[in-house]
Amino acid sequence: MTHARAVVMSAAATVAVRDIELTPALATDVTIQTLYTSISAGTERMLYAGHMPHPMLQFPVIPGYETVGRVVAVGADAPATLLNTLVYVGGARCYVDVNPAWGGQSSVLHADGQRVVTLEGIKPEHGVFLALAATALHGVDMAGDISGKRVLIIGQGPGGQLAARIATARGAHVIVSDVHAERLAHSRADLVCDVSTQSLSVYGVADCDVIIEASGKMDAAASAIAALAHNGTIVLLGYYDTIQLPYMPLFLKQARLLTSKEWAPGDLQRSRDLMQSGILDVSTLITHHATLDQISTAYTTALFDPHCLKLLLTW
Repeated sequence: MTHARAVVMSAAATVAVRDIELTPALATDVTIQTLYTSISAGTERMLYAGHMPHPMLQFPVIPGYETVGRVVAVGADAPATLLNTLVYVGGARCYVDVNPAWGGQSSVLHADGQRVVTLEGIKPEHGVFLALAATALHGVDMAGDISGKRVLIIGQGPGGQLAARIATARGAHVIVSDVHAERLAHSRADLVCDVSTQSLSVYGVADCDVIIEASGKMDAAASAIAALAHNGTIVLLGYYDTIQLPYMPLFLKQARLLTSKEWAPGDLQRSRDLMQSGILDVSTLITHHATLDQISTAYTTALFDPHCLKLLLTW
């Protein structure tokens, strides 16, 4: 039985590093030695708070789905070419007596060789963005052809930042908003709106063809409907407990409301290629660093400090 060190949530708001055991690797698996991980400020915040639905929330759990490491062993039926390569993997389910939700925060893990994404020359530290970049890419894809259109992106956490950069690369006129000036300082857009004290209307934001809600807050989405054009599209890119939007303004504008689930097949590779080509620059989005002995503080920072866009955890 292989042993590893993993980040384990034993209860809500309780996180620590502890020794765990791995189940035997399958013939189709590769074994990955973890170099870097990160913490999702959206879904992992709900897990940390104890709000994720059954069966995911069965403490103790190993969180995380942003893992970058080196393949140190390949099974008999796994691609032999993966040996010694740097890869991204979105979690694993290879643990004894610990629920993987999503199982990425482990020093060693086994995963099906078909699930890993080779980094193909992008910096290993940047590989932790692949899941978030693919999610943002999928959300922008759902909005359709946005070239020359006005696109408002609500929320400038890492997901909103990535969506804005992808939308800009597609020729959209991009407007971003947030209540945190420290996040807006990292934004790249045609118009940057600090809505902590002023409304979007004060900035003259109106007739937006597309609104991408990336803050995870329903009240932010509701307040932005006034800026939507007739027959406009709203893409919900965040993760929400419930959907609560006023129906009348949606009805009058004949709005199209879309939910975006993670990413489509191939989006992880497309996101990697956007990074590799320089179209999608993530270098400015890593704002904090931590090591395993700082794990409790790392989670508090990543989940609750508005100055933190992306925390890189070094193993």
